[in-house]
Amino acid sequence: MKTQRGFTLIELLVAVMVLAVVAVLGWRGLDSIVRARISLNADLDQTRGMQLAFAQMQSDLDHIADKKNIGNRSVLSAQAGRVTLVRNVYAENQPTRVQVIAYRIRDGLLSRRESLATRNLVELDAAWRAMLADTDNSAVVPLTTDVVAMPVRIFIPDNQGWRAAVENAASMAGTPPPPTLPNGAQNPALRATDPTGLEVTLQLRDRAAGLVKVFLVGVV
Repeated sequence: MKTQRGFTLIELLVAVMVLAVVAVLGWRGLDSIVRARISLNADLDQTRGMQLAFAQMQSDLDHIADKKNIGNRSVLSAQAGRVTLVRNVYAENQPTRVQVIAYRIRDGLLSRRESLATRNLVELDAAWRAMLADTDNSAVVPLTTDVVAMPVRIFIPDNQGWRAAVENAASMAGTPPPPTLPNGAQNPALRATDPTGLEVTLQLRDRAAGLVKVFLVGVV
């Protein structure tokens, strides 16, 4: 008569331990995949946000106003974390108008604000001063988050090239226009001091290097 032999308790315990080890290894592998996917999606969202922000800046700077059309007022003011500009607004069957655009970094958020479009220079001056002082009531449009800094440089064709953008009193709209030549044309030496390039860097949290974008300003 044959005797049937089953698994011993030790063999069962060994099998359970092996299954437990395999389960733990499998869970760790799955967990790392999920974490990597979450991190990748977050990076993609950040990259997409920065690309959209730069695309919006590009559009605004492509339509930057011509100083001579607004009484030689300033059309660009920039410093770290702040870019303010005047752009043309085009609409079908309507005359060209201008509006003030402000990009700001605050609490890790890069946002954009725009004033109402106008053809009145008094209204333009008021909107420019309000934007510079951040006292306007314009709606805030968030562009991207986790931005810890936004260094800005400008390029001026004066044989000194790129330099850090520093806002100053001359950037205020409504200041007296620069002297002109006897024939009414603007002095080329003064016009040459206007920035022709803008370099914006977005530095994100937990990233060693920032994303840099260079824009042409006005007609070069």
